[in-house]
Amino acid sequence: MSSDDFVIDVRNVSKRYEIYAKPADRLKQMLASGVRRVLPGGEVRYFREFWALHDISLHVRRGECVAIIGRNGSGKSTLLQIIAGTVSPTSGSASVAGRIAALLELGSGFNPEFTGIENVYLNASLLGLSREDVDARLDDILAFADIGEFVHQPVKTYSSGMTVRLAFAVQAQIDPDVLIVDEALAVGDARFQAKCFGRLKALREQGTSILLVTHSTEQVVTHCDRAILIERGEKLDDGEPRPVVNRYLDLLYGRQRIAPIARGVEHAGDAPVNDQLGGFDPLFGERHDPMFDQRPAYNQYEHRWGDGCAEIMDFAVFSGDEAFPPVIRSGSEVALYVRYRFKADILRPILGITLKTKEGLTVYGTNTEMALMDEAFPSGEAGRSGVALCKFSLRCAPGDYFISVGIASRDGSGEAVPHDRRYDSIHVCVEPDIPFVGLADLGARLEFL
Repeated sequence: MSSDDFVIDVRNVSKRYEIYAKPADRLKQMLASGVRRVLPGGEVRYFREFWALHDISLHVRRGECVAIIGRNGSGKSTLLQIIAGTVSPTSGSASVAGRIAALLELGSGFNPEFTGIENVYLNASLLGLSREDVDARLDDILAFADIGEFVHQPVKTYSSGMTVRLAFAVQAQIDPDVLIVDEALAVGDARFQAKCFGRLKALREQGTSILLVTHSTEQVVTHCDRAILIERGEKLDDGEPRPVVNRYLDLLYGRQRIAPIARGVEHAGDAPVNDQLGGFDPLFGERHDPMFDQRPAYNQYEHRWGDGCAEIMDFAVFSGDEAFPPVIRSGSEVALYVRYRFKADILRPILGITLKTKEGLTVYGTNTEMALMDEAFPSGEAGRSGVALCKFSLRCAPGDYFISVGIASRDGSGEAVPHDRRYDSIHVCVEPDIPFVGLADLGARLEFL
């Protein structure tokens, strides 16, 4: 494919910043550089180099939505600024075919002393629109922003949500060839975000290419054609959203696939089972060896990671009296049993369960912190094992779904510490009951009065 097929063409871009310990060092560097141009001699540096980007290349086709993901400080915003033309690369090149609109920072391009209306004209003029063009689109811009009479007030009086509403309305209503959004949508409320993604979909259908930076992995999987993972200024991955997101989660939690720690833990007693589970497998709670990957509904392409201080060893799925049913009728009651074992002492362990579509969209999730339980999750002493039961109604549309299970805890700062997370590890297939449109059956009843 030639470069003419790309709306965005980034080739071997690197960006270096000079970091000075104190302001005086910047002056010393300027003087040293001037002296070196007059008198030959060795180079003297009063700064340290920081390379925000290293030899990054990427290409985006017309109408494509591409997510750029990575941890904070990985270089995502610097890359977007180079593509938008507000920052120059140290080496390499970045070109964009057509008009580009960018939401790089909250309120960027706005004068806080101007009113919302005045900033609409100012911002649009920076994007190349004439006053006549803005006049023709003004009603649509204000209707999309939906901030009422505040459009006649100075922007400095706006909340962050109002600012991003107005900024996005301007950028999205000019029909750009390329739209760049850097975390701006995270500020808006749920209704505004839904409106924004509807607008993004309409722009894509018109041929607009979109670069989206977000920490919401579901937005990446649901709305994007590709995902690009950046870490420490280097491109680690570029491809289908779901596997790239999984790799991002590995980096985010600082863990790779699980490697259980060896502590010589002895079995600490039999875990109780009820009649349903005992009739299926009397030894379900007593085995020393993991059986998880030998069960019929196991997904061999699960994504698993954690520090190994706890282990999810086995599971069983029931619909009625049937164990591991090949299909489950929509609306049926499902019982999910999970056998676990602690390999180290864990304070306040958390067991979580999530149901997702095959595209990665979360249908439902809960854990032992969120749920109103009659009793807390048993304490996590090393060597202790147990069985947890989760019952739920599978009121989903027909199709394939994946259940994720995990055990975690919280550190002193309140951050989650994964011990064993098994993403998309259990596959269930739902068949229709009463026809409906959408993802979930809300049990609506229609009647005439």
